[in-house]
Amino acid sequence: MSGKIIRIVAAVIRDAQGRVLMVRKRGAVVWQQPGGKRDAGDRDDLHTLARELHEELSCTMRREGARWLGRFSAPAANEPGHVVEAEVYEVEADGPFVARAEIEGVCWVDPADPGDLPIARLSRESILPLVAGDSF
Repeated sequence: MSGKIIRIVAAVIRDAQGRVLMVRKRGAVVWQQPGGKRDAGDRDDLHTLARELHEELSCTMRREGARWLGRFSAPAANEPGHVVEAEVYEVEADGPFVARAEIEGVCWVDPADPGDLPIARLSRESILPLVAGDSF
């Protein structure tokens, strides 16, 4: 993959049924994992994730039990010609999970059967298949 790299931290958050939380940014068509870019003041990936989740979804992430799933990359869903490279963590968070800031939609998806929902390639090709067979 070539193109400018956008580095982000992304979260896999599950509900009691094992579904995965997905978000859609304002003006975007595709759904993706919640998360975002690191700010200068962020101490580490989990700090970035906690800040982004609170800003965008009003939820509170729990640092304890966070599990690094890996680094994945794919063509960026919303920035043509760019590649997104994500450090992905499975985390627990306490709701509410409501769309705020640049997030317009929130939904829960079965990672083993996301259906025909338009999902960003990073999530559809790497993250959802990885967690689909994972017990939680």
